[in-house]
Amino acid sequence: MEIQVDDKDLKSAGAELLPEGRSGLRIRGWEIESRKRSILKSSDVEEWELKLKTSHLPEMVFGESGLTLKHLESGVKIYFNAMDALVGWKQEALPPVEVPAAAKWKFRSKPFKEIILDYDYTFTTPYSGSETIEATAEGMRETSDGSCSVQWEDCEEKIDVVALASKEPILFYDEIILYEDELADNGVSLLTVKVRVMPSSWFLLLRFWLRVDGVLMRLRDTRMHCVFGESMNPTILRECCWREATFRALSAKGLPDTAVYSDPNIISQKLPVVLHRTQKLVFFR
Repeated sequence: MEIQVDDKDLKSAGAELLPEGRSGLRIRGWEIESRKRSILKSSDVEEWELKLKTSHLPEMVFGESGLTLKHLESGVKIYFNAMDALVGWKQEALPPVEVPAAAKWKFRSKPFKEIILDYDYTFTTPYSGSETIEATAEGMRETSDGSCSVQWEDCEEKIDVVALASKEPILFYDEIILYEDELADNGVSLLTVKVRVMPSSWFLLLRFWLRVDGVLMRLRDTRMHCVFGESMNPTILRECCWREATFRALSAKGLPDTAVYSDPNIISQKLPVVLHRTQKLVFFR
């Protein structure tokens, strides 16, 4: 989705684009930046495998790509990257999704080589973002001395979807792929993060989408929303919603059209919820 930003809208919102060579903007005390880089080189892949203690990585890992949102006064930084997401995959260590015997042939790197799917080859991750507190320009916050920390706590508040649907101008938008794997032509495993910034708030969607053809679909969405305010500690809500279902279960409900299975936006409401929680970022001093 290409967004044409009007300079008048930026000025009216008190926002300014980041310097040339960087993608993002500064607005209401926030600096929001996206980075899109190429996939890991072979030498980088080896380094990542050592760090993650694995011999398996997605086909395409965009290791230097990511999204960062930093609140300059408090030093709070929320960020998204492939490494942290794959750490989550390694820690969750789900059992491998069973595929038909014929499909296993597609996973073979060499003819007649025995393939053993003894790991989660779908790269499913519970990752919902990373956060830290960095020193501000004035040195008011230091992460090392433990003077301030943040953590997510469950809350009753909800993300205001009505406000998000209002006709505000979009000052910045981007979508970043963190990793992707076509599961040896058996489907897709895809982790992306999208962000949009309006005059009154920013909103993002981190999405893990999995489709193992003929077997399983899994959708793990993390939404975050922050309404701009004057407080030194911003209010940030995070909603996590996990959905999944087997093809067999969906077919039993009368959804035989496999064409819709390729679009998570269409199929999402047909997948039963297996986890849902809303949290708020809380500051401790």
